[in-house]
Amino acid sequence: MHETAKAKIARTKRIIAGLDKTYPTAHCELVHQNPLELLIATILSAQCTDKRVNIVTEKLFKKYRSAERFANADLSELENDVRTTGFYKNKARNIKAACRDIVEKHGGQVPQTMEELIQLGGVGRKTANVVLGNAFGINVGVVVDTHVARLSHRFGMTSHRAPEKIETDLMALVPQKQWALFSHLLIWHGRRRCFARKPDCAHCEVLKLCPRIGVKESAAGK
Repeated sequence: MHETAKAKIARTKRIIAGLDKTYPTAHCELVHQNPLELLIATILSAQCTDKRVNIVTEKLFKKYRSAERFANADLSELENDVRTTGFYKNKARNIKAACRDIVEKHGGQVPQTMEELIQLGGVGRKTANVVLGNAFGINVGVVVDTHVARLSHRFGMTSHRAPEKIETDLMALVPQKQWALFSHLLIWHGRRRCFARKPDCAHCEVLKLCPRIGVKESAAGK
């Protein structure tokens, strides 16, 4: 049965309400004290768990307390500092490049626009959305990580696989003021209930609103 755009928006609204009731404290789980720390933590979170990133940044942020410190860090030393997050050579290089741009072009302060953020070395739209939505409370887009991509497809909110196309679909369904919250809700649900291989559909708080696209009965906790 084909779902109209209006019906999909209404169902999405109900899903958001259900998840918000389930996870009233949903938030970014990357520990940070300021926009710079969030930017760096997000760079480190690629292909890595937030838990591991938080272990690494606890020491990292005490060692490097400004964009200038990161920009001037010895590359091999920084690589060693972030080694356990994986892909550490690229991540260290991206951190230095982004911080160098922040120092040289923005007076040492993380910029607050999408256009400026994605011009920083190693920073893409996803990272920019995380920083804007969580450090500055600015909803320019929707963060599409692996959980958001997986759940939005399972919920029937998008049929696309490319992050930028998924984001466009979600921005059309979710009220702009809820864009940052929406990604948190899907991430929390993906980590706690709607697992990739064996989602706990039997106990899902929004099961009645979910078409369970791509979920096999044998893998749904049934």
